[in-house]
This record gives sequence, structure tokens and C-alpha cells, in this order.
Amino acid sequence: MEREKIVAIVNDFLVNEFEVDGDEISNDANLKNTLGLDSLDYIDMVVVIESNFGVKLGEADFKKMVTFDDFYTTIEHKIAEKNV
Repeated sequence: MEREKIVAIVNDFLVNEFEVDGDEISNDANLKNTLGLDSLDYIDMVVVIESNFGVKLGEADFKKMVTFDDFYTTIEHKIAEKNV
């Protein structure tokens, strides 16, 4: 899956399902500060990612993510690993 499609899908569900202001989403924005999600929201996000991309993100994956770019890259790598 192309990165642009990953970014579009992620941004769409963040805006529509997690009520994130789309104007605040940028590659270098801080993921946790921008999203302001609690632990239950992260569980919901894992479910949404799995249903959209067929990959699972764990706690260790989220700990490594600082920016939205990190988020997109992690999903991109998980998809690539799945397709090997």
C-alpha cells in the first residue's frame, strides 16, 4: 500500500472517529499531544488500524512513535512485514 493512501486513511479515521482537528495533523506534529487520547482511545485505535490495514500495533509500537510521520511509517513497515 502506498504511503499516501496510508496517510489519507489514518487522517480520515482520526478526524471522523477520534474528532481530531485535521488542521493539527502534520508529519512533524507530536502525536500524543495532538491526539490527546486516553488508554481506551488507544485500544480503539488499535482496532481501527487492524480493521483498515490488517496489522496490529502494540504498546511497544506506540512508545516509539513521537510524530505523525512515525505513526505512518510504523503502519507502513507493519504492512510491508505482513506482505513478505
